[in-house]
Amino acid sequence: MAEALMLCLAALFSLTGMGWLALSLEVHWRQLFGRRAELSASTANWLRLAGWSSLLLSAVLCFIADRPSMAVLVWVMLLAAAATTIALLLAWRAHWLRILALRIGA
Repeated sequence: MAEALMLCLAALFSLTGMGWLALSLEVHWRQLFGRRAELSASTANWLRLAGWSSLLLSAVLCFIADRPSMAVLVWVMLLAAAATTIALLLAWRAHWLRILALRIGA
């Protein structure tokens, strides 16, 4: 049961990490907040730091949940699934990603 919880949290952190990394790019930031929205360097850096930290935490949770050989495989699969999900959200429902930007005051 604890392993399943760890893997669900790892999937959640993978998804948020990919979302933050996507939002750290000017094109996706403007897609979300309008053409005139400016992405400051400090906001972009914060988003990158949050994204990479979230992906690292996802990896740690995978290693806690399973043995290393399986954890690496699961983590890579979670990264692929999260990247695909974020890409599809940006294509069809970009406004759903605004929740990831709430903490930075956008």
